[in-house]
Amino acid sequence: MGEKVGEVGEKVGEVGEKVGGRQKVDEVGERQKVDEVGERQKVGEKVDEVGEKVGELCYGEDTGNGGFLGPPLPGQQWKGGCGLVWRSSPLQEAVKVLGVEVDRELRFDGHIKHIAKKASHRVSALRRVARFLDRGGKLLLYKAQIRPYLEYAALSWMSCAASHTRRLDSIQRRALRLVDAADPPDPPALFEPVSPLDSLEHRRDVAALVVFHKAQVQGVPHLAGLRQPPRVAMRSTRTVLTSGDAVEVPRSRASQHQRTFVGRVSRMWNIFMAAVPHIQEMNTQSVKLAANRWRLLKPTPLRLVIL
Repeated sequence: MGEKVGEVGEKVGEVGEKVGGRQKVDEVGERQKVDEVGERQKVGEKVDEVGEKVGELCYGEDTGNGGFLGPPLPGQQWKGGCGLVWRSSPLQEAVKVLGVEVDRELRFDGHIKHIAKKASHRVSALRRVARFLDRGGKLLLYKAQIRPYLEYAALSWMSCAASHTRRLDSIQRRALRLVDAADPPDPPALFEPVSPLDSLEHRRDVAALVVFHKAQVQGVPHLAGLRQPPRVAMRSTRTVLTSGDAVEVPRSRASQHQRTFVGRVSRMWNIFMAAVPHIQEMNTQSVKLAANRWRLLKPTPLRLVIL
């Protein structure tokens, strides 16, 4: 009997310990709840403070324009949220978009200087390894490692002054002198030009004609902004192009605008279209070959008459 009473006592003790542990757990949970409520109150108070500051900025606090709502001052821009708070942003002399730098006057002088410097350094590197390569290897190295710098996004900066494009041409001439320094050039084959490389202006003009064909004839959607309205001839004479493929040339008195993609390629397109028949039926590769043959017959630099 005594042993049973002892066992019952031990069980009662175990139950008591469990109950006490549960009470402790409950107490800890309540404390955690109290702490969470306190933290939420603190966060709510901070949010209210921020809201009051935003409200003051939006509705009467001094924002730099007299303390009332209105357009931002020069050098300020809108900043998120309710659309009424702005922050000052420093003016930049130039911005770079996809590797092409354009200054605040929409000129590419800085970009041309930058790519000319990088290409010039690579020509110097080519000079150091030129004695280990034959003529074909030096040409291949120039086409792969130097010329891409001179032609990257060329249709966007083709409006730059002739002095900058001549600087790029001089870099290509330096590379050609390295190519022909050690080994004499091979005799040209039939219908092959004497120079192993086309001029940079030649390649820019061919690329411009191909891109304009995609926009004007093929109707590529992402090039829709480059399309030009067709030319409407008031009277048919021998001096007026009567083909339906001719486009209207944009008028401008600024020489920089006349060198832009649309200003230059629209004039080239009218001349090219008159010399190449059935241009509507050509694909991209056919237009590229025809434009290359047509451009070889023209002088470099090509001066287009402003009609």
